[in-house]
Amino acid sequence: MKTIHITIALATAIFILGGCTKAYHYPNYDIIEPSKTCKPNRKNIQKLLNQYLDKPYIWAEEGPYAFDCSGLTYNIYGQMGVRIPRIARDQAKVGKKVNYGNLVYGDLIFFGSTSRYSRRITHVGIYLGNGWFAHASSKDRKVTYTNFKDEPIYLKRMKVCRRYMSEDEKSFYMTCHGKISHQKTTSTLWTEPWKPGMKIPKKAVP
Repeated sequence: MKTIHITIALATAIFILGGCTKAYHYPNYDIIEPSKTCKPNRKNIQKLLNQYLDKPYIWAEEGPYAFDCSGLTYNIYGQMGVRIPRIARDQAKVGKKVNYGNLVYGDLIFFGSTSRYSRRITHVGIYLGNGWFAHASSKDRKVTYTNFKDEPIYLKRMKVCRRYMSEDEKSFYMTCHGKISHQKTTSTLWTEPWKPGMKIPKKAVP
């Protein structure tokens, strides 16, 4: 009898939780916080990137099936247990500032317009070495790798580079360098992310 009651209680809980999940609607501005799945190191950054390569670009998504640019970086560092802000302009306020010539694998590169007078951040990528970086590209509409030699426009758009994880992977530079907007996070229990089979929006940015 006790087993039956427990089974009924679990089924009821699952039904209630499932019923509370908000159905996906574009754009989904609810921020789904990733669970920690691995240790923070560059090897795991590469493993996650390998899983996400060619996943579609969808505005306001942080995975695991689709991403926007800051959603990709938020997911990867979040899965390693490194909590960073969700949006690119706030991610650019956290970490140690580094010069382009001193970039190492895993550093973040933040981009804006080609105007040298504008400091506005609109895009972010993960540096991979030898001029390569990974990003969820609104132009290519997917997670992809880009080289500065092939697309030098990104050098003109570069605004700041930040390092969260030290080269020896033992220290983290998470000091805030400005005001960061508070953003409430949730989970897949309450919000449904974009999933394969759903319609991909025609416009990259709503």
